[in-house]
Amino acid sequence: MPSDKNNVENLLHKYLSEEGILKDKLESANFDYGFIISFPPGPRSQNLSVYKAKNVNSIFITIRFQISHGKAKILNSLKNQKRQEFFRDLRKYLLIREVLFKIDIQTLIIDIHEQIYPNKEGFISKNTLFKLIQKVFYCYLYCNLLLEDYLKE
Repeated sequence: MPSDKNNVENLLHKYLSEEGILKDKLESANFDYGFIISFPPGPRSQNLSVYKAKNVNSIFITIRFQISHGKAKILNSLKNQKRQEFFRDLRKYLLIREVLFKIDIQTLIIDIHEQIYPNKEGFISKNTLFKLIQKVFYCYLYCNLLLEDYLKE
């Protein structure tokens, strides 16, 4: 894929621009290239990242978020069993959705990732890319809905 790096980067840039969700370039020493996107288009969008990590042949789609201070305070005030049940239910959902994830229970930061591999010619279909972006976004939404349900109890 090294010779196709620019082709894949340009293709992703084109797709994200066409849909009006490209927000900015993502600069990091850990990435060959990356983009910050705002999905879905509109005022209630969330920032996600689309990037290629160095020495990896896949493109990652990631959302990273921290449970807000107010919600964290309520979550931490729940009985320990109820709090653990929330994180267990969250893990089960993310496993069923077959996404990569990391949950830091101490800082209440959640990372959700999906990845896609370009074919031998360095091509990724626009439909496949956007289905994965949507999948990551819906996982984020479900995390928030599940949290709301636990905080109401």
